[in-house]
Amino acid sequence: MQPQMAVTLALAGGTSVVTESIFENRFRYVDELSRMGANVKVEGNVAVIDGVTGLTGAFVNAPDLRAGAALVIAGLAADGYTVVDEIGYIQRGYECFEDKLQGLGAMIEKVDSEKEAQKFKLKVG
Repeated sequence: MQPQMAVTLALAGGTSVVTESIFENRFRYVDELSRMGANVKVEGNVAVIDGVTGLTGAFVNAPDLRAGAALVIAGLAADGYTVVDEIGYIQRGYECFEDKLQGLGAMIEKVDSEKEAQKFKLKVG
């Protein structure tokens, strides 16, 4: 749950420190989260997260299963539209992920093209 918690900490007040002691490349999602406006600095196996007041939608890539889910959560919390690309990990790891989030009230849709994304944007305003 580290990537999901990092998204939460990125939106929390103050400074947080997350230490990774298992996987070398677990922080691969940090650049994508930073693209959305998060203030995260990685030094070795430690991420220092300074909370921000909000995130902004962006085009991001899911580097793995948990990070992909975290980026979707960040996108749902962000202002504007977020497109999460390379969702193969998410699809394999979470059955009907977008349907479950829609069931919770999320404005999310899986699309196969930029044209479909534009239709979604027009539909939701």
